[in-house]
Amino acid sequence: MENHDIRWKQRFINFEKAFLLLKDVMGIKNLSVAERAGLIQFFEMAFELSWKLLKDFEEEEGFVVKSPRDAIKQAYQADLISEGHVWMGALKDRNLTTHTYHEQTALEVEERIRNDYFPMLEALYIDFKNRALK
Repeated sequence: MENHDIRWKQRFINFEKAFLLLKDVMGIKNLSVAERAGLIQFFEMAFELSWKLLKDFEEEEGFVVKSPRDAIKQAYQADLISEGHVWMGALKDRNLTTHTYHEQTALEVEERIRNDYFPMLEALYIDFKNRALK
């Protein structure tokens, strides 16, 4: 079990780096096209690492997780996260933004990142920061 414990803590370190980059860009209002693309890229990185963090943690607890959707559903059932529908929306938007870039889509996703996904990732960050310090 020691190896799995180290695994999620190592994953948290990478998630923390991506989350803090996203947090920095969140402070910029009226983003340029390049800044918006950066915000979306940092969201994609932070989100990818967030579900993998959940997966690693859940596997330590004995669960089998095969996909991001599985990780999110299990985390919701285990009360590791709230607002499962927001997480599923983030998964959908992450899949959408990684394959194409359209300005209108980018504006809509930016809004959801600011209003829904960043607070969701921030709650996960705070929770796992506390877990990592134990």
